[in-house]
Amino acid sequence: MRWRGGRRGGGIEDRRGMGAGVAGGGIGVAVLGIIGYLVFGIDPQITTQVAGQLGGVGQAERGEVGTPEDEAGQFVDVIGTNVNDVWAAQMQGYQAPGFVLYEQGTSTDGCGYGQAAMGPFYCPADRTVYLDLGFWRVMSEQLGAGGDFAKAYVIAHEIGHHVQTLTGASDQVRQAQSRARSEGEANRYSVALELQADCYAGVWAANAAAVSGGEVALEAGSLEEGMTAASAIGDDRLSGGRASPESFTHGTSAQRMEWLRRGYDSGDPAACDTFAAL
Repeated sequence: MRWRGGRRGGGIEDRRGMGAGVAGGGIGVAVLGIIGYLVFGIDPQITTQVAGQLGGVGQAERGEVGTPEDEAGQFVDVIGTNVNDVWAAQMQGYQAPGFVLYEQGTSTDGCGYGQAAMGPFYCPADRTVYLDLGFWRVMSEQLGAGGDFAKAYVIAHEIGHHVQTLTGASDQVRQAQSRARSEGEANRYSVALELQADCYAGVWAANAAAVSGGEVALEAGSLEEGMTAASAIGDDRLSGGRASPESFTHGTSAQRMEWLRRGYDSGDPAACDTFAAL
């Protein structure tokens, strides 16, 4: 994936190096947290409490966003800016989310205490994406999903949740879940929301080169990296077949790949009506 030299919007709050007050642990804790959060639908605050008892994860790369040495921070800035530029072209009055880089754990305004063991997450209360860059290592070493586009897909997915906040889809899902007659029914709404965010990531990828002067663009093999990442974080894959479909909250590997591809092939947010398939 081509991204170096892409436009940087800045505005990323860098909390790396500030510490989290949690004892160091193994990277495997992050995998446990991701499985708990992505597959079983555990509330982020509960996941944080459990992860805090087990121990945190190792520290991610250090550095100020903006220095030549901080390539990871530059990547987040360039990709996040490009995703926001795409959505600004798609949605009238689009307002970009906040973005926080942190290590181990950090506070949020409205979503409790966020920790790296939860994986990347979006907090609708403060309209901010939170990311511990150690997740890239988890993806590559533990989930077998490396590469620049795999990382960019995660950023675009989380910003997709911000788009859902702006469109009202997130609120509609919460209301529908409150009326659901079973946990399985409530989870189906969660799956639809997550698959739509995957589709929105595909929409971004299809339009990435059309904004910001074309400095950000997919190259040969880029989409395959994203498909591998989507497959790696499917509910069925992460649970090893141990979880029932009724407990799925993010969708199967096949579903996540399908909707990422659908968004990419269409390049149109209107093609991302995952709720029609409920």
